[in-house]
Amino acid sequence: MIIKELFSNLAILVSLLFLYSQITKQKPLNRQSSLNRKIAIGIVGGIFGNILMHYSIHIGDIIIDLRHIPIMILAFYGGAIPAFISMLLIIIGRLFYGINLASFLAIALIFSSTIGAVWFSCFTLSTKNKIILTLSWNNFVFTIFAIYLINDWNIPLVLIPTYCIISYLGGFIGFYVINHLRSIQLLFEKYRNESTIDGLTGLNNYRNFDKLFNSLINQVTVKEEKLSLLYIDIDFFKKINDRYGHLKGDEILKSLGEILQKCTKSYDVVSRNGGEEFTVLLLDCPLEKAKEMAENIRKTVEEFPFYALEEKIHLTVSIGIACYNETTLKAIDIIDDADRALYYAKNSGRNKVCIANQFTEK
Repeated sequence: MIIKELFSNLAILVSLLFLYSQITKQKPLNRQSSLNRKIAIGIVGGIFGNILMHYSIHIGDIIIDLRHIPIMILAFYGGAIPAFISMLLIIIGRLFYGINLASFLAIALIFSSTIGAVWFSCFTLSTKNKIILTLSWNNFVFTIFAIYLINDWNIPLVLIPTYCIISYLGGFIGFYVINHLRSIQLLFEKYRNESTIDGLTGLNNYRNFDKLFNSLINQVTVKEEKLSLLYIDIDFFKKINDRYGHLKGDEILKSLGEILQKCTKSYDVVSRNGGEEFTVLLLDCPLEKAKEMAENIRKTVEEFPFYALEEKIHLTVSIGIACYNETTLKAIDIIDDADRALYYAKNSGRNKVCIANQFTEK
């Protein structure tokens, strides 16, 4: 019966850890987490510990369960603050089951386990060895208290080995579940970012640009706001790749991405649309303001000290501008209009800014 109930407690623990991983998947707990987050996750750990107590094994006044595992995990990932907050809530919950010698010893046990978890988590050992030390300490203290409280020697002979085995099993399964779910979440986050973010520059990629553009044109059409687009292309970039190699070319692309972010506002949409082509969507921005920003970008790039193989490179960009509803009557057409303006800028001397529908195509 004891083994069956302890395994039930283990199954509940795994379910709670899965729930915890879903709660924290956006911002997993770590030692650099904010104080408010550590407090919040500590409260969650305390609630989980009380749930485990609710489904515990009662042997006389003794309550046996795996409430120490959430505290261990919090101590290892978040440090002392969430671990002690969880411990306090578990102590309060334990007192609701009665105030007697067993409850005071249970408080001493959970306090000792928390101290051990926090202390061992700071050791410069492998995670596996730290987990073994923490669980061994908890099981050692439990053994002493169980022998002290239980008068019938037949019960400890079964209870203590069973508890120790389930405790070790619960600890390792608990850490395995958390690490496995975290790995899945990180992998998912990586794939999600890669589907929207350009891996080289950290800017929006073309897929995300297209998604954001379609949502913005609907917005500006309904609200009758202005929307400007800068279409930017590096002049003679192929020659740079041919002369210095693609790795140096990638460094230049990354630097240009940083320049574009510095020259635009935080709410503007900066994207790498492919190769050496970049775009900047300027929200609620009239043509004159867009032209000023484009000229600032052009001059900043022209004056920026790009280097390759310790040789300074003179780099320039050509920029085409389109603005709804000043150069372009339909918002959906500003990409084509800006692209034509860029084409004219490149074919009429480069290192210049051209405005859509304000030039004569040859």
